[in-house]
Amino acid sequence: MSEPFIAEIRIFGFNFAPRGWAFCNGQLLPVAQNTALFSLVGTTYGGDGRTTFGLPNLQGRAPMHPGRGPGLTARRLGQSGGTETVTLTEAQMPAHTHKMSCNSNDANSQSAAGGFLATEIGPAQMYATTGAASMASDAVGTTGGGQAHTNPQPFLSVNFCIALMGLYPPRS
Repeated sequence: MSEPFIAEIRIFGFNFAPRGWAFCNGQLLPVAQNTALFSLVGTTYGGDGRTTFGLPNLQGRAPMHPGRGPGLTARRLGQSGGTETVTLTEAQMPAHTHKMSCNSNDANSQSAAGGFLATEIGPAQMYATTGAASMASDAVGTTGGGQAHTNPQPFLSVNFCIALMGLYPPRS
């Protein structure tokens, strides 16, 4: 492996940070022991800037380039965003109805396929095969409890690590 630049972030497919690297897990490091790294990242990812500074936290996150692409929202270095769970409200769903068809005649079928709810005439006959009508709007209730659901993009778990030592990157 070539010698990294200080503060370079790489992805590793094993469960430990190699010598000279640290996990990008948001931990705080002492400025006095990591002056070169601090001079590059500063307090972008946390810390007080006098005694400590933070490493990026890429746990459960996808990295994103700072700046503004065509048609995209501007993002600054170190900014985090997004959410891991989403709760949809009625206002966020497109307008729609839940129509349920029925028949006021006696049932003549045991099968729901192609049938409509009807007046039950026997222990197993609940459907009519002709004569659809709409049920009253209050006959079909609402459902759901308003809880959030997880919303992750497809993923593969790997470790992001940042170089604590190496070549100091020249500025252009």
